[in-house]
Amino acid sequence: MHKGYLQLAAFLGALSVALGAFAAHGLKKVASEYAVGIFETGVRYQFYHVFALALTAILWKDFPVKTLNMAGIFFILGIICFSGSLYLLTWMNIKDISATKFVGPITPLGGLFFIVGWVLLLVSIKKS
Repeated sequence: MHKGYLQLAAFLGALSVALGAFAAHGLKKVASEYAVGIFETGVRYQFYHVFALALTAILWKDFPVKTLNMAGIFFILGIICFSGSLYLLTWMNIKDISATKFVGPITPLGGLFFIVGWVLLLVSIKKS
């Protein structure tokens, strides 16, 4: 299991760098400063949680408890919901599509997933 999390962390890390470069160079040409800021927030939180996922994978060797596996799942869900919704909001802003009632609530749900992941990481370490 830890190898899968490490592989996913490496992939998501590479994707973070690519998306960050896109935001710095390509996105600024087609999006407002506001939209670029939203996108960059998504990239930043994705990158932070790549390290959380990698830490979870590394800790698995010493603390192979169910809550640690759940922490990894919540970090992944957080990246998908939080960062993914911000990427989608940026695209919608560029395309002048107003569906923030649909996408907007997904972002805080992703943030909640991040928090749960960190709490589960703490619980996992305390358990072992």
